[in-house]
Amino acid sequence: MSPLHPFTSSPVHNATEWDSALAQLPHPHLLQCWAWGEFKSKYGWSARRIVWKKNDQPIAAAQILKRSVGPLSILYVPRGPILDWHDRDLVQHVLSDLQSIAKKDRAIFIKIDPEIDDQSLIINHWSLSTSQVQFKNTVWLDLNPSEDEIIASFKQKTRYNIRLAERKGVTVQTPKADDVPFDILYKMYAETSVRDGFVIRHENYYREAWGSFIRLGQAQPFIASIGGDPVAAIIVFRFADRALYLYGMSRNLHREKMPNHLLQWRAMQWAKAQGCAIYDFWGAPDVLDESDRLYGVWKFKEGFSDHLVRSLGAIDYAPSPAFYNLYTTILPKVLNVMRRRGLKQTSEVADPAKTSEV
Repeated sequence: MSPLHPFTSSPVHNATEWDSALAQLPHPHLLQCWAWGEFKSKYGWSARRIVWKKNDQPIAAAQILKRSVGPLSILYVPRGPILDWHDRDLVQHVLSDLQSIAKKDRAIFIKIDPEIDDQSLIINHWSLSTSQVQFKNTVWLDLNPSEDEIIASFKQKTRYNIRLAERKGVTVQTPKADDVPFDILYKMYAETSVRDGFVIRHENYYREAWGSFIRLGQAQPFIASIGGDPVAAIIVFRFADRALYLYGMSRNLHREKMPNHLLQWRAMQWAKAQGCAIYDFWGAPDVLDESDRLYGVWKFKEGFSDHLVRSLGAIDYAPSPAFYNLYTTILPKVLNVMRRRGLKQTSEVADPAKTSEV
């Protein structure tokens, strides 16, 4: 007699096997790919990959990142697990297995972050997290139509700004892995973070985050220049059938010449040529009005696509509610101190002369 839940699970230790299994599942995400786990393993995390199968075919997968906190740990499944969330038996089975792993690893909590928007899927003592790691929402553009059809779908003002950038002499370079000017990209990113008020990490982190995927052929930088002077750039990643615009940076120079519009269009053309079906803009507001800090970002992205994709956000399971409550009370205070220090350090990179005067 067959078991009630004919699912088997096993760890995967091979990059090709893992990425191949992911690609067979619905909406596989870059943050679940092998290379992302390898990258994070250089910054305090370890990666464990588990595949669930039925009739020897992959039906679910979870890349679990682990960080030690003294004798305890925290576990995180970024943008996963990947599975058919409408299969209730499978959801129950996978979440139960993740709970068992959390208990075995003495985890303060395990956080998952799947692209789902149905709150009824929160079961087995899982609850919406008060700590969000990734953006909850995003914007997708369908890359299946022809280039002419895609650009015709943009808002009129967006099409105008793409043409304006070309008329004003904006050019876009796509450097090979050996020719990427990481120092210029990081300086622009630092300037952007100070202007827009978000904290970034040290330069070596981004050299690895960008460089490792560029070397693998899974990311491409696009650099906009005017008269040979770089003024803006984006870095677009790809995995399976999706391209993701994860990083954007710009200087205050020549913003009126709309280099960012042309950068996005060139990236979309590249993504389509790579066989991607979705261009993921990575980040959109919860509330579509000026009260949301991402509203300006939304207005820019909406010019290319108004396909807003919402998700519930991060979901936590805490084997020990007492440890979890203590950790989530202290952590925000520590992060606030780190953010203030980070902004000061980034300001020094973005404008050393100005910082030295303070």
